[in-house]
Amino acid sequence: MLTSERRIEVVVIDDHPFFRDGVSRGLTNSGLITVVAEAENGRDGLAAIAEHRPQVAVVDYQLPDLDGIAITQAVVRDQLPTKVLLLSAITDSAVVFRALEVGASGYLSKDARRAEIVDAVLTVSRGKTVVPPELAGSLAQEIRLRAQPTGPVLSERELQVLRGFARGQSIPQLAKELYIGASTVKTHTQRLYEKLGVSDRAAAVAEAMRRGLLE
Repeated sequence: MLTSERRIEVVVIDDHPFFRDGVSRGLTNSGLITVVAEAENGRDGLAAIAEHRPQVAVVDYQLPDLDGIAITQAVVRDQLPTKVLLLSAITDSAVVFRALEVGASGYLSKDARRAEIVDAVLTVSRGKTVVPPELAGSLAQEIRLRAQPTGPVLSERELQVLRGFARGQSIPQLAKELYIGASTVKTHTQRLYEKLGVSDRAAAVAEAMRRGLLE
């Protein structure tokens, strides 16, 4: 067993007293972890993390004032030496992905047993990531979906036409500049509209800007 000097220091943040107390007692009874502070809302919890600088913060995903995502972002922003383990009744893969994306080191269901929470705290304290095993498949699918291109792939000509529209140029002006016929510019324009799902030049420019296709 670890000595008290080597125990993992943890802050527990949850707005439900019964659950917060249960988590704290479970961590303490492990003999491996010391709960240095508890908090019932996000702002007090973040202040406790800043004050105690624990190795791990066990944080409820849904909290008054600041939620678990906001706390995680603040910990990362302020470069605090604390790993954030989020606990939540929500186990949607998109939510878990978002938590990991902003810097959380782990995410567990609130249905997890105390032993699982203890193991998760020890794991994230070592710099590893924890996610519910039952979400591994759906989380991998979420990552694949987000890795796919979010916008249409435009040809070089279509991009040239789009940039011309953004500069306020007409089809005849573009035809002259690109040394192609006006009918060819119209063909590229129609394909551009189809890919962007719009029906006029102004809408094409606006949609392209929204999708990050125009610098």
